[in-house]
Amino acid sequence: MTKIADGSVFSDSKKHFEILDGLRGVAAILVVLFRILEVFSGGDHTKQLINHGYLAVDFFFLLSGFVIAYAYDDRWGRMTLSGFFKRRLIRLHPMIVVGMTIGAVCFYYGISEMFPVISGTPFWKMLLVMVLGWFLMPVPGSLDIRGWGEMYPLNGPAWSLFFEYIANLVYALVLRRLSNAIMWILVIISGAALIHLAVMSPIGDVIGGWSLEPAQLKIGFTRLAFPFLGGILLRRTFVGGKCSKAFLMSSILLVAVLAFPRVGDHETLWMNGIYDSLIIIVVFPVIVYIGANGRVKGDVAQRLCKLLGDISYPIYITHFPILYVFYAWVDKNKITMEDSVGTASLVFALCLIISYLSLKFYDVPVRKWLSKRFL
Repeated sequence: MTKIADGSVFSDSKKHFEILDGLRGVAAILVVLFRILEVFSGGDHTKQLINHGYLAVDFFFLLSGFVIAYAYDDRWGRMTLSGFFKRRLIRLHPMIVVGMTIGAVCFYYGISEMFPVISGTPFWKMLLVMVLGWFLMPVPGSLDIRGWGEMYPLNGPAWSLFFEYIANLVYALVLRRLSNAIMWILVIISGAALIHLAVMSPIGDVIGGWSLEPAQLKIGFTRLAFPFLGGILLRRTFVGGKCSKAFLMSSILLVAVLAFPRVGDHETLWMNGIYDSLIIIVVFPVIVYIGANGRVKGDVAQRLCKLLGDISYPIYITHFPILYVFYAWVDKNKITMEDSVGTASLVFALCLIISYLSLKFYDVPVRKWLSKRFL
């Protein structure tokens, strides 16, 4: 049985990209740190610490395209469409249910001026949003129970899973059939669209995609298109080699680009847009290429990569409901970043603990049961 970087398991001798597992975990941890610090920026992106942590989503899309092409491109003679969708649902959906449930449990603890709608939300309405969230159904403005315009008010980051599901659907129905020449055309077009989005953005970055508003949907699809298509093409044109210290090199590079300070200022927002474009189009593929060409040596390093890979998705899909409560505490008590160090550290640790417990006592056994039952 061979496990690949997206967590799927098959009986064959395919290489396991251990370093890509580890990189997913590194990116997920950076997302949590980015979000914890975001509340202290006052909405001013130029003041945000770990400034480009939002690009982790684009890295996930690229990595997803790479590993899905690796896992499934050569299996369609032995696997049906229904088999593919079952595997993807079993891989992704159990933790979506957990994330929405945690969001519901934490919801009323987030009452503050930052979330103006919570206090007036009846319990039945919150439960309705939770159930819709279990099925990853985005909600309209009439069910915006937080006041931020999110398509998933109980767990905002689930928006990227909405686009991930769309990417999986398009891959299974269309992309897997396309030649590399056509893929190159699509990658170039989507890359140009991404650059236009980033450079012309009124906020100077690619942040967005979490709402059903047309402008936000446009951002979401643009952010999805290049990295996912690019990941597929990178896998198909991938030439294996050897890279020493690949995990160290790729991890340092990933942390550096996600934590890099804001480029430019309010008068030169386009400069940061160029930075975002270069990182997504050039640097992220290089990071994945390095990681895919490396080997992990030593038992400790292998266990670290495995742990990081295992908890990466649980971290990402469970952390934000906890941070909603943290945000409300900061807002209500006018807490400064300096005064929050102790609490913020505990919140960070809590996010990691909940993700690990969710993995071990829910996600792994549920996916095993579902695999035995439906695959």
